[in-house]
Amino acid sequence: MAHNGRASTLGEVAELAGVSKATASRAINGRSKVSAKAQTAVFDAVRELGYTPNGAARSLVTQRTGSVAVILPESDERIFSDPFFARMLHLVARSLREHDLQLVLLLAQPGDEEERLLLYLRGRYVDGAIVASHHRDDRLAEHLSEIGLPCVFIGRPWIGSERVSFVDSDNAGAAGQAVRVLLEAGRCKIATIAGPPDMRAGHDRLLGWRRELATHGVPSDLVAYGDFTEESGAEACASLLDAGADIDGIFAASDLMAQGAVRELASRGIRVPEDVAIVGYDDLGVAERTRPPLTTLHNPIAQMVAEAVRLLTEAIDEGGQGVPRRVVFVPELVRRDSV
Repeated sequence: MAHNGRASTLGEVAELAGVSKATASRAINGRSKVSAKAQTAVFDAVRELGYTPNGAARSLVTQRTGSVAVILPESDERIFSDPFFARMLHLVARSLREHDLQLVLLLAQPGDEEERLLLYLRGRYVDGAIVASHHRDDRLAEHLSEIGLPCVFIGRPWIGSERVSFVDSDNAGAAGQAVRVLLEAGRCKIATIAGPPDMRAGHDRLLGWRRELATHGVPSDLVAYGDFTEESGAEACASLLDAGADIDGIFAASDLMAQGAVRELASRGIRVPEDVAIVGYDDLGVAERTRPPLTTLHNPIAQMVAEAVRLLTEAIDEGGQGVPRRVVFVPELVRRDSV
């Protein structure tokens, strides 16, 4: 507990624990190996004295804040309704805890919000940043590179990708694999419900679909766009059918959009997979709950997050961004009942 109304000191913790101040500091900060006996003694002393480390003072010495920003250039509605973001944030928070780092969530869309975000980052209130979700008109990679803040992008940014580290999945290759699965199932009139064309994932998955169809001499004119939500998938599927498209296969660029397509098809008495086979993308829980369960590409978000945090903590420890690193993971096909 505090003595005479004042806060306890590190020296008092060390004295009570019977260790040196250096050992007490290492035990509290978890930066170096400390014997189990000393660790227990220090923690017991911390509890007994009610000691609180002086984070501000420690930051002055270490030039660290102990926190990392996760930047999402998306609307609040999308972030809190899309399973990709929920899963990603859970994994980032868990991984950062393992490194004794606190997550600071920053939401910003282009314009004034982005300027406020950059002002905050220039103030060095965080040690580094992880950026997920990218649009064609955002310039966060360039801005963060200019600031010199250690950062890693989850997904390849549109602009400035050569200046920052990023982890990504092979979106185009996975889309090609989806097409091959549909072709192998005997489907030859294959549509796609593509993601937003201003997002790298949407663009690359559409590109992979087109390339694979071209390789097999199959037309690639059956395209409708959604925004990765279930409702947009239903609307995109409806637009294809209302236009008179003769379809026997669909590659949807997200499982939510695939789920919407399944719903729309069912409302018209069109069976999956008997009449139309569907392959989705993500495998973050939605695919298993869809009826029928979706064949989909497993988005390797856990591996991507772990690698992003590893790269970021290395850059923070090195005191800067370092040489940009690029790591690309290959999504795996998960076969279920929609093909």
